[in-house]
Amino acid sequence: MTSFAAVMLLFSSCLKDNRYFNAETVPNLAELPKSGTTFFANDAITKAGVDTITFAVGVTAAEPPATATAVTLGVDNSVITTYNAANPAIVYQPIPAAALKFTSAVTIPAGKNSTLTSLIIDRTLLDPAVSYMLPVKIISASGLPLSANFNLHYYHIIGNDFAGPYTHDFVRTPAGGNFTGRTDIFSPDSPTQFEVVGGYFTADVRYLVKFTKTGTGASATYSNFAISINAADVAYLTANGISITAQPQINGYTAGSSYTYAQALQLFANGFTYQVLGGSGARTNLDLYHRP
Repeated sequence: MTSFAAVMLLFSSCLKDNRYFNAETVPNLAELPKSGTTFFANDAITKAGVDTITFAVGVTAAEPPATATAVTLGVDNSVITTYNAANPAIVYQPIPAAALKFTSAVTIPAGKNSTLTSLIIDRTLLDPAVSYMLPVKIISASGLPLSANFNLHYYHIIGNDFAGPYTHDFVRTPAGGNFTGRTDIFSPDSPTQFEVVGGYFTADVRYLVKFTKTGTGASATYSNFAISINAADVAYLTANGISITAQPQINGYTAGSSYTYAQALQLFANGFTYQVLGGSGARTNLDLYHRP
């Protein structure tokens, strides 16, 4: 979500629509700040359950308009077809209307450059294995021209059977920083890859887990699990004098075997383990994840 402070900072800076202009000679533009393909990753929806997404609607004016700006927003699902054709790695589907609460009419008050609005997505009504997209744009804004660069939010959900919140327990040997009952998210990078933070060190070192899915629905099976530490986090550990001496493994996993969904969840509950060596000595880290 976009913070109000960040939005106001954005309005005061120069965007690709050439903000360095004389307001008397260059028309104002209506826009959705921090939107477009540049900010695609920012528009990922990762929260489980019902999520309220707040975003800004604005006018690129050197001085705020003296009169209110009536903005009409819309969902343009034709964008999904174009996006899928250009980016075939993940195929997105439109978010069903039943899972969406969206108000199209927004008013930017007189004397203001921007206002905040929101939409609500109920993920409990969506198939977790399906990837969804919600393209939101400005349809009209009191006759103002629309920004060519910042007028499309690609709100999206990457479908992954294991995505969502898990209860997380961490055990370090020798003991230190242990905890139980924390909630962390399996965040999907693709339909067959997710990341989740572990409990070691600054408690934000991420496991990256890949797998193969065969079949669909209740009969689907999962195999070829591969686990590693996110490369950026390996560099982070190294910079702090910590080396990984035993690479991560999924406890109880047998290479070449296939697992049902329930059996795969049991593997995560068995835990992920790896070993490190730092200035304070050797450490064995165990992270266990339980699906609520």
